[in-house]
Amino acid sequence: MLNYEAPKALLQGKTILVTGAGDGIGKEAALQYAAHGATIILLGRTPKKLEDVYDLIEERGYPQPAIVPINLENATEHDYQELANTLAAEFPKLDGLLLNASILGDRTPLSDYDSDTFEKVMKVNVNSQFMLTQALLPLLGRSSSASVIFTTSSVGRKARAYWGAYSISKFATEAMMQLFSEELAQTSNIRVNAINPGATRTTMRANAYPGEDPLDLKNPSDLMPLYLYLMGKDSENTNGCSIDAQPKN
Repeated sequence: MLNYEAPKALLQGKTILVTGAGDGIGKEAALQYAAHGATIILLGRTPKKLEDVYDLIEERGYPQPAIVPINLENATEHDYQELANTLAAEFPKLDGLLLNASILGDRTPLSDYDSDTFEKVMKVNVNSQFMLTQALLPLLGRSSSASVIFTTSSVGRKARAYWGAYSISKFATEAMMQLFSEELAQTSNIRVNAINPGATRTTMRANAYPGEDPLDLKNPSDLMPLYLYLMGKDSENTNGCSIDAQPKN
């Protein structure tokens, strides 16, 4: 699946929502999903970035996307339900959900961790993902084969010093993915998995490792075979898996 060669029409006729779609992995995934035929709902907090991705998709002749500006840090359960209602009025179904948006927080000892920053990380990385997924389940349930992809991290499997709230949030992400995958498998055609991107040339990575040479890292585009595989029909029997996009040898 890491070297998956996606058919050009893999996602033809599908509608996929991508969070954190304004840059980095989210932007690249949105472009790749659109290139393979999907109508993309671009969700993020910065309208200008979303508009730039929208323009790229239109310029390349892909299906016309939609933009949903929302700040996951202060959005409420009501906001997510209103979003779900709006999407249900516009789209007959939702075939995919890529939960890509996360924030890093502070790289500092947990004993000194700022409580406001801790709460902010949990709101974006955990609470928003739970409420958004829950709100969109009815729309995902209308698809004959829907895929939900969470974004995890190696520090969400084994904690490492100074990763603080980010590490804790990714442990929660792993649990959320497992719970949704087991429960939904009993009653729906929705499969749920997680991707650990690994060291990738993104703004978050640069903030976490300011002394690192970004040229030593893979681009988001290098990871896209896995993102396409999990969103397409060839992964219909893959459920409850947490997959490394860059496994260590």
